[in-house]
Amino acid sequence: MISGQSLWDLFQKRTLSRRQFIKTCVVLTGILGLSPMAVPEVIALAEKKPLVPVIWLHGHECTGCSESFLRSKNPLAADTILTTISLEYNTLLSAAPGLSLEHHLEKIIQDFAGKYLVVAEGSVPLSEGGCSCMIGGVPYVDILKTVAKQAAAVLAIGSCASWGGIQAARPNPTRSVAIDQIITNKPVIKIPGCPPIPEILTSVIMNYTLFGKLPPIDHQGRPTQFFGNTIHDTCYRKPFFEAEQFVENYGDNGSKAGWCLYKMGCRGPETFNSCASMGWWQGLSYPIRAGSPCISCSTSGFWDNDPLTRPLEDGGV
Repeated sequence: MISGQSLWDLFQKRTLSRRQFIKTCVVLTGILGLSPMAVPEVIALAEKKPLVPVIWLHGHECTGCSESFLRSKNPLAADTILTTISLEYNTLLSAAPGLSLEHHLEKIIQDFAGKYLVVAEGSVPLSEGGCSCMIGGVPYVDILKTVAKQAAAVLAIGSCASWGGIQAARPNPTRSVAIDQIITNKPVIKIPGCPPIPEILTSVIMNYTLFGKLPPIDHQGRPTQFFGNTIHDTCYRKPFFEAEQFVENYGDNGSKAGWCLYKMGCRGPETFNSCASMGWWQGLSYPIRAGSPCISCSTSGFWDNDPLTRPLEDGGV
């Protein structure tokens, strides 16, 4: 627990150099979408602003969002957890187990009422009293309500938390719903994707930590910095689209040459996300670069598309 400590305090406590601190602030300036001219301001804030406690809950999900987070590059997941954010509770990543971890959760809620952030991963099942997802014999829906009650805001990470996800696919026997259908009296920031881009989560947390406010969001509750453009807007295959050079079949010459995947059902033109500009797996690649059309996994209801890819002129959702 690092209550009341700023980022600089934490670096000093862990005998990390001033140079490392400055480099971290430069990275944070970048993922916050700020101009390089803002680096001195970020440094000044990081020296004095106390880190905001983060409680990370796991609901009806596959843990893919956490797996994605562990592959963050700028900053690395290890640096994020140990030296950037105050991650106080996560049943997957916390060192403490069992009752000691649950007691720590209760203490964070009590000591930082109204000041902590909740990261909610996974949808919320409601059928049969929520018995489809229970932790320690308690339905997840009840845990979420209890923890979110005194939170400053809730970050719905992943398409399950944002929209309901795979669990909400027809006929949805567990009655799984999105976080904002349960938490209606707190700000809910949606970071969709199956899985989501991990750096976006760090950006939202640090924006609140340094500036004391949540980032600008669109009409669906997504941070506009990362969901303000379609994947098509920044896709490296866009010139082929404009030249009307399309892959017609997997393995054809166009596919080998890296032409546009629009005719293969790519939904990049209707999908708002930063995959093309930020990449995945530490910036290594993203589906389109790997030769697969976008299935619009950050869009509500994508799981009920049949097939998952379909040319838009054929009536895609």
